[in-house]
Amino acid sequence: MPDKPDSPRTLDDLDHKILTELAIDGRLSMRALAEKLHISRANAYARVDRLVADGVILGFGARLNPERAGLGTPAYVMVTIEQNTWREVVARLRVIRYVDHIALVGGDFDILVLVRAPDNAALRHLVLEKIQEIPGVKGTRTWLVFDEATGAGPH
Repeated sequence: MPDKPDSPRTLDDLDHKILTELAIDGRLSMRALAEKLHISRANAYARVDRLVADGVILGFGARLNPERAGLGTPAYVMVTIEQNTWREVVARLRVIRYVDHIALVGGDFDILVLVRAPDNAALRHLVLEKIQEIPGVKGTRTWLVFDEATGAGPH
């Protein structure tokens, strides 16, 4: 799991507007960003640089359509682990192919893993031969995802 900054800087309204625009289109040029927000290019560069330096923006990349990328079998795998093994289990999960997201959670399960496999056979192999074989994993429960939608997000 990524480290959290010690004391996060308070984001102002302009920071939030920048984040919203970049979340919509991460390829937006600084010129276009500045024009949309009615600020100078120098201000846009400085703000984005600060958001990157502060760890608010973690990077820029392509958002994929998993189905078109050959990963049309998404599932959530709920993992129950032995006490005090979460660091090791998470470290092992992070390097397994098709693991998209890992969350340490409270409740009936300890770790929630979003996986995106190409098909049911790959999903079965992933759960039974990769995840369940990790030392410290006591059990799993898998929920198939039939359809997905994205929300507006925080920005």
